[in-house]
Amino acid sequence: MARKATAVVHGAATIVNAIALGKGAAFGVDLWTKAEVILTNEPGVIEAEIFSDSKESTLLIERTVIRVLQRFSLENSFGARIKTYSNIPIAKGLKSSSAAANAIALATVAAMGKKLDDLEIIKIGVEAAFDAKVTVTGAFDDACASYFGGVVITDNLNRKIIKQLPLPDELMVLFHVPPQKTYTINSNIARLQTVKPFVQIAYEKALEGKIWEALTLNGLIYSSAQNLNTSIVVDASAAGAVAAGLCGKGPAVSAVVPNDKLDSVKVALQRYEGEILMAHLNCEKAKVL
Repeated sequence: MARKATAVVHGAATIVNAIALGKGAAFGVDLWTKAEVILTNEPGVIEAEIFSDSKESTLLIERTVIRVLQRFSLENSFGARIKTYSNIPIAKGLKSSSAAANAIALATVAAMGKKLDDLEIIKIGVEAAFDAKVTVTGAFDDACASYFGGVVITDNLNRKIIKQLPLPDELMVLFHVPPQKTYTINSNIARLQTVKPFVQIAYEKALEGKIWEALTLNGLIYSSAQNLNTSIVVDASAAGAVAAGLCGKGPAVSAVVPNDKLDSVKVALQRYEGEILMAHLNCEKAKVL
């Protein structure tokens, strides 16, 4: 047994948010989270540090490790020390929880010298996210796009991948990240579920391969449901973005942009308070380093 392992997983962005429908879609971006796991001889003792945001709760990390240990009936044999590093802002809608759970689950399995198939690793992370109350739907769509890269369309309620699509090479993603944090578990779910028929249209567009139309439509729908300003989406589109919309439940907005329009879209986003992050599209699968 190795007793120690490091895994890296990339980020994801929303195409269709699954809160209203129980089905969703997301795509991979090359933001990243790295998890280092060391198994110890102190059963029940899980020590975790989040280096990128030390004030955040470590409950998701703890629950993920415990679920992996339980999967192999080793929770009474080992404890663990975990460190995570990431350039994904937390609680902005940028899938920080999905990437973290994937990286921690993958590294923990590797540290134990065990093997699990990819979907089982993802599902352990999803269950841990429910345990830690950082998700409403399990975010299976986000977790799959984070783990596999590319476009992933899912049935979150039944934890099934419906369709996977490749991503084009010639596009970039700009994220507008406002200063405030928004935790998914605090969302007004009843209100968000009232837009279900409209989200269904966005989901069907994604299934047809019209992923950028789906992203923009989804963003407008969920922004309206949450009384968020949609003018940033319109401004990004007018400046040349092929798609723009809310990422997760927000507050971040993603804009998918051709290389030759990066500057003009960036100027449009900079009119609004917040930080701009740039990322490439990602098709690379999660891996143990």
